[in-house]
Amino acid sequence: MHMKPEQLELIREQLRTIKDRSQFYAKKFDGLDVADVASQADFERLPFSEKDDLRAAYPLGLQAVSDAEIVRIHSSSGTTGTPVIIPYTAQDVTDWAVQFARCFEIAGVDVLDRIQITPGYGLWTAGIGFQAGCERLGAMAIPMGPGNTEKQLRMMSDLQSTVLCATSSYALLLAEEITKRGMRDKLALRKGVIGSERWGEKMRQRIQNELGIEIYDIYGLTEIYGPGIGISCDAHHGMHIFEDYCYIEIVDPETGAVLPDGEEGELVITTLRKQGAPLIRYRTHDLTRILPGSCTCGLGEHHPRIATLTGRTDDMFKVKGCNIFPAQVEEVIAITDGTSSEYQVMIENISGTDVMTVLFETPLEGEAREAAEQQLATIFKAKIGCTPEAKGVPVGELPRSEKKTKRIFDSRY
Repeated sequence: MHMKPEQLELIREQLRTIKDRSQFYAKKFDGLDVADVASQADFERLPFSEKDDLRAAYPLGLQAVSDAEIVRIHSSSGTTGTPVIIPYTAQDVTDWAVQFARCFEIAGVDVLDRIQITPGYGLWTAGIGFQAGCERLGAMAIPMGPGNTEKQLRMMSDLQSTVLCATSSYALLLAEEITKRGMRDKLALRKGVIGSERWGEKMRQRIQNELGIEIYDIYGLTEIYGPGIGISCDAHHGMHIFEDYCYIEIVDPETGAVLPDGEEGELVITTLRKQGAPLIRYRTHDLTRILPGSCTCGLGEHHPRIATLTGRTDDMFKVKGCNIFPAQVEEVIAITDGTSSEYQVMIENISGTDVMTVLFETPLEGEAREAAEQQLATIFKAKIGCTPEAKGVPVGELPRSEKKTKRIFDSRY
């Protein structure tokens, strides 16, 4: 990724004073004269910031302004270990809303839309981000928050919501419920803005077809504002990341070397304007690549695109010497005949041997189901390198979630 002069200038401005303002970066850049950074090459020699560094700074070690300037905190949704707390200034809150409103505009949402927001509110950055973007745009927000599907469907029907904001798991749950109840004709939905977890093409098609909507992928993470720092456009080929707020790099997860556009690696983000908790070269653990060339939507020149995420470096699991990512399992599910989008992988150690079972949903029964099981196991072996036990179960049997669905269960450790 070639750094633009205005991005370099914003980074240099940030670096001139960062050690004085931030206890975290005073320690991180100890012994480095970061005020000397004058080029992209200089910048690429700076150390990365890691999530573990951020956890170690708990609770407010990341804060880079006075207490008087902090108006809000958010925290990562991670369920394990010490949370990461990110403080925001009033300008940070505004900047996030500006980016989020831009996401809605790119998705073709306007002031007459009614936006049903189902992600969670509170410490988590999701609900409140969707809300702020919606209000900044001037559309009508319907701030439902998660759960209570009965009430969600009632409001969706009675208020004639036109845009659904949700995790892919909850969008699927709602789509299945709407189909089951034969409600689709009573609804006015036209768009879906979906984020927070990676998901396969098969799941996307099911949600789009069952709800009759066009879906846009939104990207973000708590450490960098929250969702809304990028979104897919009408071309539906990757997500645009807003280069006036974030500078992105793709690095080799093993060596940390910066990779050329088009090569897959780990996404690293530097905030360009963040005040409360600026981040320099933050490793997201998300695996993707920068899509070279400009996009047909016309945004490409200004806002580079990353490909749909293939997973996270910490998502990988290993069975019988095979390194496996959930995205690869989804790809196998997608090309196996007669499968639905939902699956679970169970890994256990039985008498000293690793056994991996792939459960998948299918409407097929009897011999047809057995044929699908065999086909899935064969494709899995050919594409990934090891053979699982494949087991088809009826559609709807695997759990759905109102937040993010857990699909890999490893009981070996």
